[in-house]
Amino acid sequence: MKIKWLIYSISGLLLIGFGLSLLGEAIIYKITKNNNWFYIGTIALTVFNSGICLVAEATLVLNQIRNKKKLH
Repeated sequence: MKIKWLIYSISGLLLIGFGLSLLGEAIIYKITKNNNWFYIGTIALTVFNSGICLVAEATLVLNQIRNKKKLH
C-alpha cells in the first residue's frame, strides 16, 4: 500500500511540473505568434490536471494507510 502511495504522489508531482513547463512553452509560442500554442496549451492543461488527480488519489491512499494503523 505504501508503494502505491509513493507511485501516485511522485508521478502526480512530476506531471504537475511537466504540465506547468508545457504551459510556459505555450505562452512562449503565443508571444512569438506560433499557431501551435493552442495545442500545446491544451496538452499542458490535460497533463497538469492529471497530476492534480494523482496527488488527490495519493492523499486518499495515505488516509487509508493511516486508518489501518489506527485500527491495529
